[in-house]
Amino acid sequence: MAGSSIGKYFVVTNFGESHGPAIGCVIDGCPPGLALSTVDIQHDLDRRRPGQSKFVTQRNEADAVKILSGVYEGVTTGTPVALLIENTDQRSRDYSDVVRQFRPSHADWSYWQKFGVRDPRGGGRSSARLTAPTVAAGAVARKWLKEALGVTIRARVEAIGTLELPFEDWEEVDKNPFFAANASAIEKASAYLMELRKAGNSIGARVQFEAVGVPAGLGDPVYNRLDAALAYALMGLNAVKAVEIGSGVEASRMNGVAANDQMSAKGFLSNNAGGILGGISSGAPVTGRVSIKPTPSIVTPLKSLDIDGNEIEVVTRGRHDPCVGIRAVPVVEALVALVLMDAALSQRAQCGNLGVPAQALFS
Repeated sequence: MAGSSIGKYFVVTNFGESHGPAIGCVIDGCPPGLALSTVDIQHDLDRRRPGQSKFVTQRNEADAVKILSGVYEGVTTGTPVALLIENTDQRSRDYSDVVRQFRPSHADWSYWQKFGVRDPRGGGRSSARLTAPTVAAGAVARKWLKEALGVTIRARVEAIGTLELPFEDWEEVDKNPFFAANASAIEKASAYLMELRKAGNSIGARVQFEAVGVPAGLGDPVYNRLDAALAYALMGLNAVKAVEIGSGVEASRMNGVAANDQMSAKGFLSNNAGGILGGISSGAPVTGRVSIKPTPSIVTPLKSLDIDGNEIEVVTRGRHDPCVGIRAVPVVEALVALVLMDAALSQRAQCGNLGVPAQALFS
């Protein structure tokens, strides 16, 4: 299927369907000699896994990853790394009503128009279930980036709908069900989501990310800009409707003096550019955010059409996230890791190095 692979040097091909026997990916281009086991991958998958709180889908998947190839005696061999995640808790009967119906704001209509056939079970190939292999591949890239370059990648939910979750401490992200770097607003967020869920509704979210320690020199001018690669990858995440780098939309409200990232012998005095200048990393943290739409799968009746063109009302049953943006955090981290990994290998191929370490740039 066209569009199932990402990367030029670290190529990840994603396969499977939401209610098929398994999902997974093949990584081609992973450098040899990287110590790798399922433990290195499982932690990130567990963070994305469904059913962990009352604020996400209650589909109960273990998401236990298997490494099928590309690793020998605990290290990568340079050959393709195949990762498999079995589906164990499908409830396809929940989708029997929508076999002949198009659910509003889903991929049902567009898949039908393109292919003339679609898998309605959980959305098939268009399901957010397919982000699990992305997270698995991202965990491999994240480990290599950390060990080879000292790069740390992290993300957080900074808003759920109109409820802002101000930054307090990165240590809080894995201590609450919302992936918020915040402790003071969690009770309010819980009440907000419970009210939406009881009303049969859903809400969007905004996720902020940063990659610290990215060396200067990654990315290329014009069409292969690092920021363009990030936008491309992040827009490939289900339900993402906007990607910002650095100050993003806020830059349109700044004047030139405020927007310029002035420099001193100790480093950049601000980071409105989000660590990318002219499409190439500057050594400052690579930062940005993504805006994610509300989960379209809701029990509120919505107007639509069936495959015969009849006007109908659709009620989407099944197990769904009231805010799909919550579980997007580990996926955003994974996609950032995949882009940076590919950019690092591209830099090594063209220039024979992995860029200038961020800590070596300034006195």
